[in-house]
Amino acid sequence: MKKISYLAIIGSLSLALIYWFCPRPELDMFSTYSTAWYDSDGQLLRLSLAADDRYRLYTKIDDVSANLISATILYEDQHFYDHNGVDVPALLRALYSSYIVRTRKVGASTITMQLARLRWGIKSNTISGKVQQIIRALQLSRHYSKAQILQSYLNNAPYGRNIEGIGAASLIYFNKKPADLSLPEALTLAVIPQNPNKRSPSNPQGYNKLLPARAALFERYIQQHPEARQQQLFMQMPLAVRVPEQLPRLAPHFINYLSSELPSWQHGDVNTTLDSRQQMLLQALLGNYVHSRGDQGIHNASALLLNHQTMQIKAMVGSADFYNDAIHGQVNGVTAKRSPGSTLKPFVYALAIDEGLIHPLTLLKDAPRRFGGFSPENYDQRFIGPIVAKQALVQSRNVPAVWLQSQLSTTSFYDFLQQAEINALKEQAHYGLALALGGGEVTMLELSRLYAMLANGGVLHPIKSIANTRSSARQIHNDNRPTATKRLLSKEASFLILDMLKDNPPPHQLGISTAGAPRNDIAWKTGTSWAFRDAWAVAVSGSYVLAVWVGNFNGEGNHAFVGRTAAGPLLFSMLNAINTDSGWQITQLPKLRGLNLKQVDVCKKTGDLAIKYCPSTEKTWFIPGVSPIKPSTIYRAIPIDKESGLRACQYNRQTTEMRIFEFWPSDLLHIFNQAGVALKTPPTYLTNCPVEQKSHSGVVPRITSPQQSVQYVIQSHQPSNPIAFSAVVDPDVKKLYWFVDHQYVGSVPRGEPLMWNGVAGDQQVRVVDDAGRSSSSNISVVYAQ
Repeated sequence: MKKISYLAIIGSLSLALIYWFCPRPELDMFSTYSTAWYDSDGQLLRLSLAADDRYRLYTKIDDVSANLISATILYEDQHFYDHNGVDVPALLRALYSSYIVRTRKVGASTITMQLARLRWGIKSNTISGKVQQIIRALQLSRHYSKAQILQSYLNNAPYGRNIEGIGAASLIYFNKKPADLSLPEALTLAVIPQNPNKRSPSNPQGYNKLLPARAALFERYIQQHPEARQQQLFMQMPLAVRVPEQLPRLAPHFINYLSSELPSWQHGDVNTTLDSRQQMLLQALLGNYVHSRGDQGIHNASALLLNHQTMQIKAMVGSADFYNDAIHGQVNGVTAKRSPGSTLKPFVYALAIDEGLIHPLTLLKDAPRRFGGFSPENYDQRFIGPIVAKQALVQSRNVPAVWLQSQLSTTSFYDFLQQAEINALKEQAHYGLALALGGGEVTMLELSRLYAMLANGGVLHPIKSIANTRSSARQIHNDNRPTATKRLLSKEASFLILDMLKDNPPPHQLGISTAGAPRNDIAWKTGTSWAFRDAWAVAVSGSYVLAVWVGNFNGEGNHAFVGRTAAGPLLFSMLNAINTDSGWQITQLPKLRGLNLKQVDVCKKTGDLAIKYCPSTEKTWFIPGVSPIKPSTIYRAIPIDKESGLRACQYNRQTTEMRIFEFWPSDLLHIFNQAGVALKTPPTYLTNCPVEQKSHSGVVPRITSPQQSVQYVIQSHQPSNPIAFSAVVDPDVKKLYWFVDHQYVGSVPRGEPLMWNGVAGDQQVRVVDDAGRSSSSNISVVYAQ
């Protein structure tokens, strides 16, 4: 007997030790979970499937209706809080009924035992399986509280078809969070796990079979909660039940974008920044637009709506039809790298403004020009000559933009794009000066972020797509997403660019009436990529940045893919639908107040400070101490001999009269002549005027080549290594004389270059015009071995 007693004690102690030191199993993450995506108003966008193709939404016990918890415990395990995972009396009764008297099979599984079966996939319909289930239930009870066990059970219990967990069941069937379930809804869900196949409410047969079970549970429920009897009438009313096929699938590109951005472990409720109303509006407008212009080969487009004040994505339409394989509809045009065409030009101009190269009315040149081996051309294959900066930007002329890019010294345009976190750029040498014309590639997200920077006073902010997230584990974090907030432009340059772009006229083929609409400034820019592969339009209007793209995802070009005519009308139709509030102007932007800007009268034709001879003036903004403001030298009053009509040496009241003429530099004069523009240029001097008289009037020559900032390399093995000498001069100049280190090297007529065979070393180049005016420049020439 003593031996038996010792064995019993040892056995008991062994069991106790096993119980006490059994390992703590994972309870929360043994299953994979779905993600419920919501818009900014809490409307469900999509409920994703878990990794095992089941709807299973992680829910904390505190977020579950008290009615559901009470009903579940009452129906599944009314002594849940009284036992240690195994209800021994119930288990003995089940053993007696099932295997001794054999009246009927009874399971007697507690909630903890059911969780053990779900956790380890135990087949509990056998004796060995039941024993294993009991042991596992004791193991769970050893390490977890009742609340933790109940929470895990409610997250994994079957609710019909491929729906598991109270979170997914509540959301799918009733479009509610578990905390918001009514008593009839809670009782409905409480009776499903016991027989999920036959009681699934997603079909009429299942719904009818669960009603008797729910009614019986209600009678038991009101015994514990008498106050619930007043809901008897609601229990008799039919419930509106949604089936999984009716789940929304809004903004699929946006959800896929977020899914790719989030870590693989992320699940639960994700509240996004998307505005479903604006999403559906833009989606419908884009689809209708593509359909209406299909005969022109326009079959696909993308759009992004960004609130620049909050930097939140409000709408993302990745393609014209997500489900259309013919247009590769599942590709997201918002995140795809594409050539931006001319949409990056505003930022070249902004950098030029900050460096003091231009103000909005600075005169630039749109004329054939060679930059090394690069000769930019315009979309229309024409050059229009002298043009002020604002019009050059609005009309998207290429030569002025490339010239400005070449003049940037403080920050190169390539460095600017890198600082703006434009990803996947190749080496700077790969692009050269073509970068401002769309030589690189950007995504619509990156481009919209740049335009939002203008509205935010030159400060670059990260884009937000998630409002807040309730995660089962950790908060969202992804180092690949832009997180920097940095200033890249001045407030003044940002304002001036938007002020220039707001004068860009809208496209003609809108077919939209704006009569009676409030005035809204729309600062917008278009872009057309090489070979007509991409048509862009981007705008800042009100609180929004809107970007649209028209093209083909396979890169096939189409002459209809022109920014103004293909993307512009779509942009404006969307803006007219979105901006329905009161009028808005650029000057109202909160981030663009207190600017160091002044307005000044300038000569309308030259962009310089107006003097008394200027025929017409116009006001322009400028940044004091930064912008290049100088008196105009184009319009001058000179003495004219009354008899000959030639330019006199000096004024004489009897023989001369003062007349105003236009003294355009020779390069601009050449462009005007090519364009056939008639100018009032000065006549030549009288023959008896001395050179000293001529040299004290007019403007000295300005050497344009060679440039001081460039080191010239010549090949030592080549017999001829010519370097071009050229200069801009006053219109009265006929001939230029060139010197190198005071040695005469040749002369050429005005407007023609002198080709000089270079000699290695540091040298001074000097030019003298036929009026005796001169200037010089120092250059460096080296031999290449």
